[in-house]
Amino acid sequence: MPRISQNARPPASPRALPAAADLAGEARNWLVHLSDERRVSPHTAEAYARDLRQFLQFLTDHFGEAPSLASLRELTGADFRAFLASRRREDIGSRSLLRSLAGIRSFARFLERQGKGKLGMFAAVRTPKLARSLPKPLSVASARDLAEVESRAGELRPVWVLARDAAVLALLYGSGLRISEALGLRRAGAPVGARDYVIVLGKGRKTRMVPVIRKVQEAVEIYLELCPFPLPPEGPLFVGARGGPLSPRILQLAVERMRGALGLPDTATPHALRHSFATHLLSRGGDLRTIQELLGHASLSTTQLYTAVDTARLLAAYSSAHPRAG
Repeated sequence: MPRISQNARPPASPRALPAAADLAGEARNWLVHLSDERRVSPHTAEAYARDLRQFLQFLTDHFGEAPSLASLRELTGADFRAFLASRRREDIGSRSLLRSLAGIRSFARFLERQGKGKLGMFAAVRTPKLARSLPKPLSVASARDLAEVESRAGELRPVWVLARDAAVLALLYGSGLRISEALGLRRAGAPVGARDYVIVLGKGRKTRMVPVIRKVQEAVEIYLELCPFPLPPEGPLFVGARGGPLSPRILQLAVERMRGALGLPDTATPHALRHSFATHLLSRGGDLRTIQELLGHASLSTTQLYTAVDTARLLAAYSSAHPRAG
């Protein structure tokens, strides 16, 4: 495998890595590999860098000196379990701990591919179990209300801003996009006129084509007619109040304001619209494999969670309506 260019800039500062020179160098190479070859998002790369720093700092404290490649190869299961215990004492939840382990194991696999020794111990240690909660979709009526401009008619905000928010939320519910995917769309790729689809960049920087129904197209077209800013073809489709990129937090706050007016629970979030898209398709006979492709799930098991949601919904309806269910 070719060496990584010395001109590349890793997402983490070298001085932030408490390790001997040989191990710190490989860590920097790994961080560049994540960004340049694995093409993980900057957020994921930064999280992995932070997790590795924490692990290396633990080893420094644990052994009384900065770890090297040689000392990493000599680690035992007991050493690694001591690290997990130290993180637990810091009140780290299972989800954060699992992500931390994923980053450390990714680094170990990278070292093995570079011929730096066998580090199978990292994979052998049992990971904490994570209770997988079911997605919390909205009802059809509630999802529609969130994506309608009329639901925010009383807000003292510019009309174009209301139209913009409605267009983004319509894409989340009508096409099942993640909020980052919707805000990552370019003006040139807007689903307007004869273009009834969008090309989105999803997790793992994988692209997929997602169809857009006419109702959603109309919401985008209305926003474009009202938007007061010039939108260059390669610039963002959705912009903020000053014409710059639109922050996801703006959409989250908009939905929070709407919850009170519409009487919706705290689980009504922009991401709940994506859950609603999948659940409502499934309840109307949508094929699980097709829904997986539309959502951009790497694994069918992730999409299958929606079958449990639909089953729970049917059982709840049965319990509330059947005369002998009580």
